[in-house]
Amino acid sequence: MANSFSNDPVVRIENATIFQEDVAILNDINLSMEKGEFAYLIGRTGSGKSSLLKTLYADLELRLGTMEVAGFKINGISAKKIAQLRRKIGIIFQDFQLLPDRTVAENLIFVMKATGWKERSKMKARMADVLMQVGLGSVDSKMPHQLSGGEQQRVVIARALLNEPVLLIADEPTGNLDPEVSDGIFKLFTDINKSGTAILMGTHDHSFLEKHPARVFKCYQGKLLDSQKENFDLRSNY
Repeated sequence: MANSFSNDPVVRIENATIFQEDVAILNDINLSMEKGEFAYLIGRTGSGKSSLLKTLYADLELRLGTMEVAGFKINGISAKKIAQLRRKIGIIFQDFQLLPDRTVAENLIFVMKATGWKERSKMKARMADVLMQVGLGSVDSKMPHQLSGGEQQRVVIARALLNEPVLLIADEPTGNLDPEVSDGIFKLFTDINKSGTAILMGTHDHSFLEKHPARVFKCYQGKLLDSQKENFDLRSNY
């Protein structure tokens, strides 16, 4: 079981190779991300960015090397442990992935039931908390199609926060949003990060990196570059 009180990194990867089908797409990855840290993950399409993120939340198998996320060893992880891992991390996608035939409240309750919540009163209270946290006080009875793209993404972030994750993994969370809405979503991420949740954010939007500098990982020519260890041009060969 992951221990909230330990000082272990929230992500630790050693000598890992990430595969897309049978092709090694990223080789010899070594990285450590501390609790409460914020970092970007960049790289052109096909560079392995999404595959790395999927490996972190055990959607892709780790075949070579070692990886620990939120206290869970990813190598050979069982289905039961994957469920436990995903209670410790929040995952945010570009395309929202809300259930279209259910209200906002039903979307959130579905996730809570799936992750072991039982008491209706506690579920309702937690749902109200996370919706307030993302700036959506009164949308619980609305259907996803009744919301703007920015509001849908805020619901997705609320969903990811339900179990008070130690790490949020966001894969192009503003990719489908216009710049003004994107800025609001990014501000929400910085607020969440200030409250102690580590965030690893995959993005193509370089304006974030310029306006809000932070550690950057770059997938480039089969390697994962780390701005803490080497200097590299954020834009080159992008």
